[in-house]
This record gives sequence, structure tokens and C-alpha cells, in this order.
Amino acid sequence: MRALRLETDGLTLHTDREIPKLEEGEALVHVHLAGVCSTDLEIAKGYFGFQGTLGHEFVGTVEQVKSSDSESQTWIGKRVVASINFANRLSPEYATFGLEHHPRRRVLGILKWDGAMADFVRVPIDNLYEVPDEVSDRQAVFTEPLAAALRIPQQLTLNPNCRICVIGPGRLGMLIARVLERAGCSVTVVGRSERSMQLARKWRIATGRAHDFENSSFDIVVDATGNAQGLAEAVRLTRPLGQLVLKSTFEKQGQTDLTKVVVDEIQIVGSRCGPFSAAIRMLKSGDLCTEELIDGEYNIEQAIEAFKFAAQPSIRKVLLSFDS
Repeated sequence: MRALRLETDGLTLHTDREIPKLEEGEALVHVHLAGVCSTDLEIAKGYFGFQGTLGHEFVGTVEQVKSSDSESQTWIGKRVVASINFANRLSPEYATFGLEHHPRRRVLGILKWDGAMADFVRVPIDNLYEVPDEVSDRQAVFTEPLAAALRIPQQLTLNPNCRICVIGPGRLGMLIARVLERAGCSVTVVGRSERSMQLARKWRIATGRAHDFENSSFDIVVDATGNAQGLAEAVRLTRPLGQLVLKSTFEKQGQTDLTKVVVDEIQIVGSRCGPFSAAIRMLKSGDLCTEELIDGEYNIEQAIEAFKFAAQPSIRKVLLSFDS
């Protein structure tokens, strides 16, 4: 099978990898589409020290399952997505409320588990979510990042009077802005160029550049820039006793003066993965036009070129197709 792998000498497209062998409780999924996200780009630069097959955003069809539970066979032939955190359910921390995504985990295409930028991927059956007929593949591939955006309302107490700033109108930032606007909040998207903010304006979301706003202008600031400089700007824009939500992961760490965080008693909230079921419902509702977030689709044979394109400024979602 074909697979895009990160190795010691960089990204390599393999064409003769063996199809993964299943262990008990796992499913083999034939991948239709995979998405390239900012985390993939940073991993390719060395973030997290991962080596193996990349990719954690995908949609595909279940080809095979290995399970002593006869009901698991009903997954075969279904179109699915899968949550990316594979927790050790035998670990003592697993039963602790709210820690199912953290204890002794493995993460699809990120940590100790080969990802979905391949013709086939194996995942735990428990992590599968069926995709409704009303949701196309090009919508379903957004389930994971949309779930990450939906994680923020789970973590914060939001109200219509909240002044929220989302820094970074890219792949994830626009999903976050749409989710928070849908929750009834006043949202402003901050970008570095006019082009980067065009989609936000099309979606009738307020926009601006960082220098347009005074210090402490917002109650909640979400950093979705994917770079170290975004954190410094996010700290500056957060008001005293406000909340700063961090969504960025990146390979190169910068130096940010956190004095304002201490003096202004700003609460920093790390935010990661979110609810897949809610994301699928939102995609099914038609309340989000994912097509406008797609800037390119490449066949897996062009994966290296796709990564180069995805790394360009103002490029949002790039997809890898496995049709041929």
C-alpha cells in the first residue's frame, strides 16, 4: 500500500508498505481522504519527535474488524471517521473523570501509532464514528478539527457579552470563529494580511489586524496562529482576569514575556481534542460550509507537493485523496 511517512531524512512516499495487521478490538479502514493540518506540518519539521505514517484527519470505509464481539462485524462497509486518542483502558487513570484523552495514550499519526495518510489505517473499534449519508467525504474529513474547535465551549463559560478574539484565520482558526459565533458570542478574527481575512468577512465575522486593537481589548483570546509570535500578541490583547486559550502546537519555541499573565491574573487554558459526535451533527446540519476552507486536493502520489503547498501563508485545508 501507499503511505506518507516521516523518517530520519524527512518525508518519504512509500508505495510498497504492508497493509496493517489487526489486533483484537481493532478495525482496518480504507482511507478515502486525509487532511493536512498545522500539526502535520510542524511534525514534519521535528515537533514531537514522531517517526512513522503521518495523518490524523481522515474519512474512510471499514474493510475488516478483529473482535470476539459479533456486533463489531456490523462496522464492515460503513463510512467512518475516528477519534485520534487511543487511551489505555487498563490504566488506573482511565476511570478518572475527564482524563480519557490523556493517560498513557497513543495518538494517531502523532504519538506511537501510524497515521491515516495511507491507503489503509488501523484504529480501535471503540474510536469509530459512523458518517451519515448526508455528510460528504469532503465534509467528514473536517470532523477532527471541528471537534477541536467545539472543545472550547466545553472548557469555558460563554455568554453573549463575551468579547472574543481569534488570532489566526487559518484552518483551525476559522472553525473556532464559526463555532464561537454560533454560540452567540461577539467574535473578531485577527490576521496578518487582507487576503487571510477574506473568508472571515465572507462569513460576516468581524476582522482586524493586531495593531488595530489596544492592549487588553478582549475578554477571551484564542491563539490559533501555529507560531510562537501569536502567543505574545494573544497575551497583549487579553484583559485582566480574562482567559487565553492556546490551540497552537509548533516545533520552534519562542520567548514570550508572561509578566502580564501574572499581573493581570490571566487564566491560560490549553485546549486540544473535542467531541466527535457534536462535530458530525454540526456537519450534518449544513451550518458550516467546509468547501470554502479547502484550498487544494492532491492524490497521495503528490503528497510531498501537497505538504509544500499547505505550508504556504494563507493556505487553509489541503486534502490527500486515495481514489486511485
